[in-house]
Amino acid sequence: MPIFASPAPSRPELVEHLVRTRIAGDVATPRENNLSHYRKLANGDRHYWLGLELGDRWEDEQDVLAVMAERCGVVDDPDHRTGQDTIDPELTVGALDRAAAELRKAAEGRRRVLFATGHPGALLDMHGALALTLHEAGCDIVRVPLGTYTDEGVVVQFGGVAALERGASLWHTHSPAPMASVLDQLRRAGQAPPDLVVADHGWAGYAGQQGIHTVGFADCNDPALFLGESENTLAVTVPLDDHVTDPRFYEPLTAYLLAAAQPGTE
Repeated sequence: MPIFASPAPSRPELVEHLVRTRIAGDVATPRENNLSHYRKLANGDRHYWLGLELGDRWEDEQDVLAVMAERCGVVDDPDHRTGQDTIDPELTVGALDRAAAELRKAAEGRRRVLFATGHPGALLDMHGALALTLHEAGCDIVRVPLGTYTDEGVVVQFGGVAALERGASLWHTHSPAPMASVLDQLRRAGQAPPDLVVADHGWAGYAGQQGIHTVGFADCNDPALFLGESENTLAVTVPLDDHVTDPRFYEPLTAYLLAAAQPGTE
């Protein structure tokens, strides 16, 4: 079990924790930043597509805002242009419950699972705890072939979680290129692709676009994964601030997710 293992919070306790730590509720990402990203996605800037192929389906930023209000809980008023924006903690917990169901099915089927993060400074421990739990349940946690490179750096793994390393440091990346390289190297090595990917940023978007069952985690300024969920390209997208002031703040969320993924908790 993870070194921080503790009793999982109840749903109300988790909601309170999410709001207090600003993982949800009144988040640190300003409204201006959110709307700027929605506009850039709608204008076809592929950096904000996170590995998904959105075509011309989301050219109206108001359509993007509507999905983000529904699935993430940002303010739905298009005239709210500056200041505070929000993530609905109830939507976060609801998505965690759906993600837990996917983890439970993977464990019951002893499936092949790949974990990855573009936010290693915040989410590495969470993904690592999930990977360890599924490994102990009999899942095959995908090992990235050695020498998996992208133009940005090299893909490494810690505790079963893939991340990008550059200049001897783990790298924050939105790019889909690392996941593309991993899947290509698995194919070249004669290995099967994952049955399930649990990831964020371009790692999740690219996997979902390739038809791999994917659970993603996304911030309110990263709309692509929510659009992917709305189009059934991703199975689940969990809304949360993906880099709050201390990575320990994600521990109760992780404990809740692990408890909800246990057999018999449907």
